Amino acid sequence: MINIVVLDGYALNPGDLSWDGLKALGNVTIYDRTPEAQVVERAIDADIVLTNKSILSAESIARLPQLKYIGVIATGYNVVNIEAAKARNIPVTNVPAYSTSAVAQLTFALILELCHRTGAHSDAVRAGRWASSKDFSFWDFPLVELEGKTLGIVGLGQIGQAVARIGLAFGMKVIAHHKHPERDQMEGVTFVDLATCFKEADVVSLHTPMSAANKEFVNAALLHTMKRTAFLINTSRGGLINEADVAAALQEGRIAGVGLDVLSTEPPAVDNPLIGSPNIIITPHIAWATSAARGRLLNKVVENLAAFLSGRAQNVVNK
Repeated sequence: MINIVVLDGYALNPGDLSWDGLKALGNVTIYDRTPEAQVVERAIDADIVLTNKSILSAESIARLPQLKYIGVIATGYNVVNIEAAKARNIPVTNVPAYSTSAVAQLTFALILELCHRTGAHSDAVRAGRWASSKDFSFWDFPLVELEGKTLGIVGLGQIGQAVARIGLAFGMKVIAHHKHPERDQMEGVTFVDLATCFKEADVVSLHTPMSAANKEFVNAALLHTMKRTAFLINTSRGGLINEADVAAALQEGRIAGVGLDVLSTEPPAVDNPLIGSPNIIITPHIAWATSAARGRLLNKVVENLAAFLSGRAQNVVNK
């Protein structure tokens, strides 16, 4: 049987999912996590390598003589040197669109938390402040109603469209900046340029892949065009924003709040300027991680490998 090595299986499956579908395809060795320095050692006899965040560099690929297939346990595949794999005729596959609903849901969880600060107000009640209040009601932050507000979406792919549908259901006006407006027209959504999106939106939500062209495109200049009452949301890629500029905008009160599920480096450094900034909510890259989404991801990883083994490879990113 073929040898299958999962370099970092814990994030996908900390124990609540079954590896049985994968084990039916070969001899499977699963590591919780694998640092780059140990990739070759652990995958030296592997025909198949599956990775989420463990890096497969050109050097590592060159030192794995039996390697025939690399499956990325994610949508993004920047952890693999796909050109080096292509030079060896090793297909690299990914899993698109498994977490659309989960990411859209977390996006609005961040938006709604900024609108109502439910966590902070719950903590205040738990601390006894309501019990000792002179009034029947109190609030520590401005409470924001979404109906009639403008939601600006950067990137109207599948996730962006899912977020747009939720925004429309809340009675929001939805505008979007998108590479392919002619291809991805959506009822209720008006396409605008990037400057207009940031200037007019009460909530700006990022849903675009990161590239060299848009790295840290959310910078001081763009942030200064936003309404002082506006929120910025990022559940896409941390590198899309200049973190120092966003931290400064929060400190100066140039925007009202920020909700992030991603940072430029994960886990973040303890001195990341955003941690501890005012009016910010940061979750630890959990948008993708509902049980349902991870189940779909694992099933598609198995399906991708089964398709390759049967001679009909799918979701290949380095053809």
